[in-house]
Amino acid sequence: MPADPTDRFTIKVLLYSIEPLIWRRFSIRTSATFRDFHRALQDAMGWNDKHLHEFRHGKGKRLKGVIAPDDPDVVKGDDFQEESTVTLAAFIGRRTLPIRLLYRYDFAEDWVHELTIESKSSGEKSAKPLLLEGQRACPPEDCGGPELFMDTLAGELEFLDDRYDPAKFDPKKTKFR
Repeated sequence: MPADPTDRFTIKVLLYSIEPLIWRRFSIRTSATFRDFHRALQDAMGWNDKHLHEFRHGKGKRLKGVIAPDDPDVVKGDDFQEESTVTLAAFIGRRTLPIRLLYRYDFAEDWVHELTIESKSSGEKSAKPLLLEGQRACPPEDCGGPELFMDTLAGELEFLDDRYDPAKFDPKKTKFR
């Protein structure tokens, strides 16, 4: 039986190594591929999709499963799946929610996000992801990674862009492609 096109997963995203927390919650169709999921994460967090990424999953601290683009710079290991071929529904299968996995973006700066697929719902007709809530602005692209970002917030370094406000996040300004 095909999936209902109104079925959606609710996802919570936490950016590791940053205080105060930067997080988002959004919903996305269960039929979305991991490539679609990556694009939704980029839009929800405010990243510019300039760098490589990967999803890691597994049991406990052994996150050996990799879902990512088929790129020579992605360490594939024994359990690799190309992101355009795996849907969220297929990944979840019959497992019980919530399910956690990691999303790494920009391997040089190593932005690590904890993803929690919290719940499944039906009835939303929008094909695009929907931002539900969130807090704080995402760090600017290419700002040096979590440690340098935290040093900047502590006043030890300065950003080049004076318009950046780490506390400012307006969910209404988030646009999904």
